[in-house]
Amino acid sequence: MEILFTDQNFAEYASQNKPMLIDFYADWCGPCRHLAPTVEELAKKYEGKALIGKCNVDENEELVARFGVRNIPAVFFLVGEEIKDKSIGAVPANVLEEKLSAIL
Repeated sequence: MEILFTDQNFAEYASQNKPMLIDFYADWCGPCRHLAPTVEELAKKYEGKALIGKCNVDENEELVARFGVRNIPAVFFLVGEEIKDKSIGAVPANVLEEKLSAIL
């Protein structure tokens, strides 16, 4: 199931110390809309193994500032609050899956 990461709930998810994939996006962003189905599929495929979801940059300024998000879509791969990898722009599903697999 895809998670909606927010300024309010991020610490709760990070404290689980599981691998996380966070897609920083905005509703008005075309490439973000293009990437959305890929993130949804990964959330289904890796349910129980990783926390996968999205963070709306227009509504969660604290997380955007914490991770220094400057361009979207930006996909961050974390364990806890530690950034392990990231991908900027709309990339193919296999690129995201390889980066996620590397932190599992």
